[in-house]
Amino acid sequence: MTDTLTITLAQLNPRVGDIAGNLDKLRRVRAQAAAEGADVVLTPELYLCGYPPEDLVLKPMFVAEIRDAVEALARETGDGGPAVLVGAPWLDDGKLYNAMVLLDAGQVVTARYKVDLPNYGVFDEKRVFVAGPPPGPIDVRGVRIGVPICEDIWTPDVVECVAETGGEILLIPNGSPFELGKSDVRVQLAVARVVESGLPLVYLNQIGGQDELVFDGASFVLNPDRSLALQMPAWDEAVVTTRWRRTADGWACDTGACTKQPEGLESLYCALMTGLRDYVTKNGFPGVILGMSGGIDSAISAAIAVDALGPDKVRCVMMPSPYTSEHSLEDAAAAAEMMGVQYSSINIGPAMQAFGGMLSEAFAGTTPDITEENLQARSRGITLMALSNKFGHMVLSTGNKSEMSVGYATLYGDMCGGYSVLKDVYKMTVFALSTWRNANKPAGALGPDGPMMPERIITKPPSAELRPDQKDEDSLPPYPVLDAILAELIENESPIASIVDKGFDADTVLRIWRMLDRAEYKRRQAPPGVKVTARSFGRDRRYPLTNAFQGVYRPALRPAAE
Repeated sequence: MTDTLTITLAQLNPRVGDIAGNLDKLRRVRAQAAAEGADVVLTPELYLCGYPPEDLVLKPMFVAEIRDAVEALARETGDGGPAVLVGAPWLDDGKLYNAMVLLDAGQVVTARYKVDLPNYGVFDEKRVFVAGPPPGPIDVRGVRIGVPICEDIWTPDVVECVAETGGEILLIPNGSPFELGKSDVRVQLAVARVVESGLPLVYLNQIGGQDELVFDGASFVLNPDRSLALQMPAWDEAVVTTRWRRTADGWACDTGACTKQPEGLESLYCALMTGLRDYVTKNGFPGVILGMSGGIDSAISAAIAVDALGPDKVRCVMMPSPYTSEHSLEDAAAAAEMMGVQYSSINIGPAMQAFGGMLSEAFAGTTPDITEENLQARSRGITLMALSNKFGHMVLSTGNKSEMSVGYATLYGDMCGGYSVLKDVYKMTVFALSTWRNANKPAGALGPDGPMMPERIITKPPSAELRPDQKDEDSLPPYPVLDAILAELIENESPIASIVDKGFDADTVLRIWRMLDRAEYKRRQAPPGVKVTARSFGRDRRYPLTNAFQGVYRPALRPAAE
């Protein structure tokens, strides 16, 4: 029996599918852990293949390469250095599991399998993995370690099984995506498991962006008395070696650094930066290009891109039409100068004339309407895509969640692009983020100090500027009203009657509800974007494109007040 244990926590940013790259990074971490006298290294969930691997794990050759990598690393543990608890898909008796595999003394010692496979929201694990049996602890250098995997601690059963079969420490690997307010939920769940089991707990989460998901890290350690022994940083890779001692009351971790966690708008901004940075860099783009309109959406999109990638990797293009205001021209140029990005102007007037002439006979006898407005947006989309094709920069779409909700966007126009950083950000939050970034610079940001856009961009009424004197509120309710209704309809799935009870006009709620449903076909064709709310568009929210259901507000059918 040992009275001490040294555990290295590897809060890492894997690249999905990059088995060799992830393995090399883990080798470097293990070498560091060995120099620090560690007994074992813990990785996040499914670290070796990256999380979530989705249907990659249905490819037999992919799973075979994972096993080869695990066995190669296992042989390396014969050097007398630390053992490794590594997350990997693992084939056992013809069944594929989400597993944590223990490697020590030159061999694959054992594995533990995830029991509670999430199958809601963005998660689809029951489709690709088999649920494991209730897991008992495993012996790691003389200490009985429980290894519940991520979702396994969201209910008491798995931890209870570990505790009842002699577990002494809980090491919990996670691939837990960021959502606003989720960090408090994680801590509360962890505290509940500590209270129920009496065991200390390590919550190790991965870091980084993977397509629409972003992982914030923010790993922590709780001692049996529920005290916080360690808080690792959010939004950064980190490797921390922890020292554990057996006491009269069980195992406890020596107190380490407790890094202050970003909150609110700062945390949201960091999530957007991380998601965009990793999508661009992991896919090998040299940078991004976007239309800089002089409006707030393009300005904050550019600011996030500059902070994530650096000014030299961001190109902004103003594409004026006859309806572009002088203040938009001034504001776009001023914002680009403040951010230090490459900026150019390409007038779409000739394209408008060309399309007008080409379609004049077909449109004879009609009056200008939204068709001509959409031609402007599509001319801009074609321009940006041409520049992307020529120079390799990914087009960054700048639409926000409010616009995407109600279809206030043009297919193959302002919706074109490879990624949308504001896809899950409502318009009022766009205003708040812009104000926040003008007054603050988050840790790790590569942009300049100080404001990133003129104040007028934030304060002027939003407009698409596709016709004279156009304002967004010509077509939509005021954004505070629109966003509040959308949050009820999307995040809460609230009935129309309950939204009206909160003081909203019934006709307005019905109108927004129908616009939301009718725009589903547009959202299916939209680029991916960072998920930051509990219900983003995509796998979180799946509605049929062909949908005849029409909501009707019937106050008479509501239950009578008691």
